[in-house]
Amino acid sequence: RTIVLPALPGDAIPDDATPVVYLPGVDRQELAAAERCPAHLKPLVELQYRGTCWTQKNGRAWTVEAFLVAREGVARKVGLGLDLARDAATRASLHRALAELPAVPVAKLRGRRLEAEDFDRLLSDDLMRDVLVWLDGGDDRDLGAAAGWDPARRSAFASRCQTELGFDPGRDGKHVAAERLGRRDGRPWESVWQRFAEAPDRYPGIEKRLREAMPDDLFVEPLSSWPQVCEQEEAKLRNALRTLQDQTPAAARERIIAFEETHGERRGWVWESPLADALAPLATLSERTSKALGGASLEDMATHYADGAWEVDAAALDSMAAVRSAADSEAVSRALDAVYRPWIEEAADRLQALAARDPLPTRRDPPPAGAPVDPAVGPGTVLLFADGLRLDVSHRLAERLRTKGCSVQTSTRWAALPTVTATAKPAVSPAAGRIAGRALGDDFLPATADTGQPLTADRFRKLLAAADHPWLAADETGDPAAGGGAWTEDGMLDHLGHSLPAEKLAAEIGDWIERLTERIEALLGAGWREVRVVTDHGWLWLPGGLPKAELPKYLTESRWARCAAVRGDSKVEVPTAPWYWNPAERVALGPGIACFTAGKQFAHGGLSLQESRVPVLRIAAGAGAAAASPRIARVSWTGLRCRVRLDPPLPGLEVDLRTRVGDSGSSVAAGGARAVDAESGAASLLVPDDDLEGTTAAVVVLGPNGRVLARQSTMIGGDG
Repeated sequence: RTIVLPALPGDAIPDDATPVVYLPGVDRQELAAAERCPAHLKPLVELQYRGTCWTQKNGRAWTVEAFLVAREGVARKVGLGLDLARDAATRASLHRALAELPAVPVAKLRGRRLEAEDFDRLLSDDLMRDVLVWLDGGDDRDLGAAAGWDPARRSAFASRCQTELGFDPGRDGKHVAAERLGRRDGRPWESVWQRFAEAPDRYPGIEKRLREAMPDDLFVEPLSSWPQVCEQEEAKLRNALRTLQDQTPAAARERIIAFEETHGERRGWVWESPLADALAPLATLSERTSKALGGASLEDMATHYADGAWEVDAAALDSMAAVRSAADSEAVSRALDAVYRPWIEEAADRLQALAARDPLPTRRDPPPAGAPVDPAVGPGTVLLFADGLRLDVSHRLAERLRTKGCSVQTSTRWAALPTVTATAKPAVSPAAGRIAGRALGDDFLPATADTGQPLTADRFRKLLAAADHPWLAADETGDPAAGGGAWTEDGMLDHLGHSLPAEKLAAEIGDWIERLTERIEALLGAGWREVRVVTDHGWLWLPGGLPKAELPKYLTESRWARCAAVRGDSKVEVPTAPWYWNPAERVALGPGIACFTAGKQFAHGGLSLQESRVPVLRIAAGAGAAAASPRIARVSWTGLRCRVRLDPPLPGLEVDLRTRVGDSGSSVAAGGARAVDAESGAASLLVPDDDLEGTTAAVVVLGPNGRVLARQSTMIGGDG
């Protein structure tokens, strides 16, 4: 009252402002009867005669319901003029939603009759989600308290369930709700199920509810709702796959294709179905192996293999990569034994028969007519040697690189025999012309041409340097501006093959491809014009184990898994081939896909398309790459602050500190990447976590499109 009058200095209301006195919970009638007015309100009685009381047209105080339905007058706006149902349920819902109602645009409420459901939606705006959240947690009668819902929202949720789902959560409980969800009882429950199926991992508790609620009906349709049904079908499929070893290859293929027709639909269910997942590549394999891999010559077979037969090997790996448990791995292994093993055996036998008449090229032979010839490796090309890069895996690598925006050209060539690293790696190197073969020895290792000394790793690197392709360590990118080439290596794939069980190798290949892709991106980002991926050999892989061939030790100087050095003029009962580096020397080869040692699931050294027809990938940066590539001229540290200088300075560049070159999420710099000064080429990065001091990271230079243009390893807090 003192402010409205005003009665005190300093609190005057401006002349053009109208004071509004809001008295929540006070009825006008209390002020009208001054003698009965409460003492604390009496000072305000006089104000009603000097001002205007905002009431309904009939003089009554406003209620929420009255304000919503009141029509606008001619001279003034009173109420919203909405069409509101007047039943008790609507009134109760309206009051529950009062906290949310002021935020709703009036236009969304006009043009229809507002009922209880409309106001309940303000508190429970996504009924399908709320049902799933409610089912996922809490005890059976919990109405959302476990999810942190307030009483108003819980009441609104219960009201909407009764209205839209025909279900009372407080009375019926979660067991009944889970059964109705599993039965997809009518269109509303089908909608709830579809929401669940979009992201079942968000609601892990619902699987347990469905297990408990599965009815005892003979036919619990729809079958896809119930996890027990999926498990039962997986068990049936597991047992069926185990019996394929007793079938002929043709019969096994037919059964696998029939399994796919029966079980393939389960890949669309929400429940994990690893064997159903494995069926897709197994069915592809079965279809592709219905015809043998033919050809009238070595080159014919190589062409058929490169043109698509390699997809059989890819399907075999994919089928095993789909499963995880020992029981499932065994079932898939038996299926592969039934349909994949005969196919690779027949192809290897045919290839070896053709090679007996027309041996593979050796060091002294010119390339066969029509064979793809790799262009000379000129300046600006780095050769990336990927040990054991089989053709099917190389196609996955090429596809991944293309998704990264790289330009990839692929071709194939014959690997040197025997297909072991000691022989075949030097054959694809720029130093090949400086290498020769003397006696075969027991390690299949050639020698330096000038001195005849064994080709040790150190001598090999010196020959590479002499061929203007210095060796780069795995964390180095070299200097593309020096005008020559470079050689770098990745031996992880072959290492995984020899060290892991067959089923685990299949699962690891994807991660290896990501690591090699990252390495290639770093090399291109450092400014190399081209990265050429070469390899020494592929490999045979069979989870059930490759067969064993007998070869007496006394007939050989050395005996490896798939090859052996024949002793003198000894006669052996297995295929032989000239050694790549000296055709006068003979190498014994495992017949077909057999090994000279038992228990091998992964092996190479022999003659098969999987081992001997190998890829060459030529990779260049895509069209979006920068025309000019900066060089990291200097990296220095002051405490945990890293200072970087680029040469030449270019506009639009950023630098970052990462633990993984191609992963922006691995940045350890405060605030992530920082812009480089376009004039000085300088930038500064701070590492806020002092626990990282002394660990290694990479300084990466990023182009305007986020592509890595250059990188350099550094020790955090140390010298760059």
